[in-house]
Amino acid sequence: MFSLSAFVCQIGSFEEPNVVKTKERRNCACVAKNGGEIPYNYDGNIVYPKSLIYECGPLCKCPPACYLRVTQRGIRFKLEIFKTESRGWGVRSLSSIPSGSFICEYVGELLEDKEAERRTGNDEYLFDIGNKYDNTLAEGMSKLMPGMEKEKEEEDGGDGGETTGFTVDAAKKGNIGRFINHSCSPNLYAQNVLYDHEDKRIPHVMLFAMDNIPPLQELTYHYNYMIDQVRDVNGNIKKKICYCGSSECTGRLY
Repeated sequence: MFSLSAFVCQIGSFEEPNVVKTKERRNCACVAKNGGEIPYNYDGNIVYPKSLIYECGPLCKCPPACYLRVTQRGIRFKLEIFKTESRGWGVRSLSSIPSGSFICEYVGELLEDKEAERRTGNDEYLFDIGNKYDNTLAEGMSKLMPGMEKEKEEEDGGDGGETTGFTVDAAKKGNIGRFINHSCSPNLYAQNVLYDHEDKRIPHVMLFAMDNIPPLQELTYHYNYMIDQVRDVNGNIKKKICYCGSSECTGRLY
């Protein structure tokens, strides 16, 4: 049986779903950081995509079942790695996935950008986060998610001027997220989440469903490369053909 008392940091009652009373917002810093909104619904599906979501962390007094700990509870769906016809390994779900559902985290080695730039040959496993995520992936996300552009403008107001960027490299170390392919018409998107520290340069990169996804449909997200963006160690432009098969395919991954 569902108990509202366990919802978020044990802060009590609500006037309407996912919006905390003004008086009670101050009792949960995590809710306040999300603009007073709880980004997930009762089923744990995201309803307020943002360039950055704060979840309750180890210092919060709420229980593990708190509705602001969605991504920390791990993978909920039975995911399968399978061999695609033209793009190597891919990932699909054996069951249907509702829109807004958490799929998995993109996991790998955490590198400073300078180190990542020295690693060539596995560019599709490199995931820029932090500053570069804000400037690149969030822009792509704003085209896919209504309201994201306004959210990004509000968060671009300044965070102390840190400039060091970071990259997640899943080429040699990672989880099932490293097998999820690119598509120009994806059914997943990347969402920044913080819960165990306050450094916006190093968010957890979480993948969520953009749509209702039927069983056995391949899971994909947009890698958000720009054409002619990737270069080799000699500065020459690298090109990679895109085989996503979408009617909106640009023809190249980068």
